[in-house]
This record gives sequence, structure tokens and C-alpha cells, in this order.
Amino acid sequence: MASDDGWDRSAAAWIAEQGERGDYAREFVLDPVMLGRIAGRGFRAALDVGCGEGRFCRILRTHGVASTGIDPTQALLDRARQLDPAGDYRSGVAEAMPFADAAFDLVVSYLSFIDIPDIGSAIAEMARVLKPGGTLLVANLTSFNTAGIEHGWIKDADGRRLHYAIDHYLDERAPWVAWRGIRLRNWHRPLSTYMTLLIDQGLVLRFFAEPAPVGGPPERIDQHRRAPYFMVMEWQKPAA
Repeated sequence: MASDDGWDRSAAAWIAEQGERGDYAREFVLDPVMLGRIAGRGFRAALDVGCGEGRFCRILRTHGVASTGIDPTQALLDRARQLDPAGDYRSGVAEAMPFADAAFDLVVSYLSFIDIPDIGSAIAEMARVLKPGGTLLVANLTSFNTAGIEHGWIKDADGRRLHYAIDHYLDERAPWVAWRGIRLRNWHRPLSTYMTLLIDQGLVLRFFAEPAPVGGPPERIDQHRRAPYFMVMEWQKPAA
């Protein structure tokens, strides 16, 4: 992750926004799918790439999975260690991780692809530290969403959402996005970029979903059903 991506300046606002349960999208859209791909599968050692304040590492351990988190933002790591003194949280970037080959049977990227400038190197690193037969579980903004992130919802004179704007889909870029005191760069890349990089590492797609909300306020459910916000992918590293 780049040093000028906004995370250092936004860490305090991010911590306040996430709280203990995470934001709406995590609690009602992504968590049910992500945990459904983990529970009961016997994973022993997980790496959370871009762990932030450690929320998903803590969740993994409640499901019996030992977890390690890595993140480049010191304030977020400090918060993770404060909330989870017994946890294993490391400072580092996804593009060059300080772990041995085949160290984990589960690698998680929970909304971190959009933060990583050199995604090709990061995906290669995730594949490297994954054991043969292991799983890479990815939650990301859809490329349709990030292709419209500069304009977002187009509204009428009364503020009603008309449609979500998508433009320059094939042009990779990293615009700034801001909400509730948080200001970050989010990388847009076509879906084909991610798929090609993952396939080039020899990974095999086992699961793909564009999850719908499972609860929360009706207006939030409607918003997330109208526009393609998120995708969840599970990739397997072939057994040796």
C-alpha cells in the first residue's frame, strides 16, 4: 500500500466508523458469505492481508482458526493490539510479506485489493505464502462499483437515487473517495485484471458470489440490491 494513500490520516476516523461490529456492508453483506466459506472447514492457520484494526482476525479465532494479520498502517495495528493483546499483528505491505513459503492454509483479503497499488506482486505473494491445497478468500468491491466511484449515485432534484454511474471501465486508476472523515485512494481495475493475475498464479476458482444484504434498514438493503457493490471469490492453490 502506498504511503500517500490516506490511511495514516484516516486511521482514527476508520476506527470510529468500524467499531466492534464493522460497518453495514461487513455485518450484513460480506460477513455472512465470508464466514460461510470458513466455518467447519478445518483451517488451522490464516493470514489476513490488510487486517486494519484486526476485526476479522478476531472473528476468525472465534471460529477456531489461528490468525495472523499484516497491515502497513501503524495506528490501525496499535488498535488491533489494544483490542487483542494476544493476537499476532505484523507491520508490512502485501507486495512483500515477511512470511515463509506455504505458511498458511487460508489467506484472506477482506476489502484490501482496492488499497494495493502493485496488485500483481501482492497476488503473487498471497499465492506464495499459501500452502498447496490452501484457500485464498477475497472480498472486494466489484469493478462496476469502482468504475463509478468518482460520480456514484446520480440523483434527481429531490435527492432520490436514479442510477449508479459507471464510466471508463477499462482504465485503471486510483481516485480519492471520502466519507465520514475518511479519505482514501481506492484502486479501480477491470475484473479481467484480477482474474488474469489469479489464474496466472495457477490458482483455481472454487466460488464466486455477488452477495445480497441479509438484514439492516430497508433503505440500505434497497441500495445494495440496486448497484453491484461487492464480490466474494474463493481460489484454491493446487495440491503439490
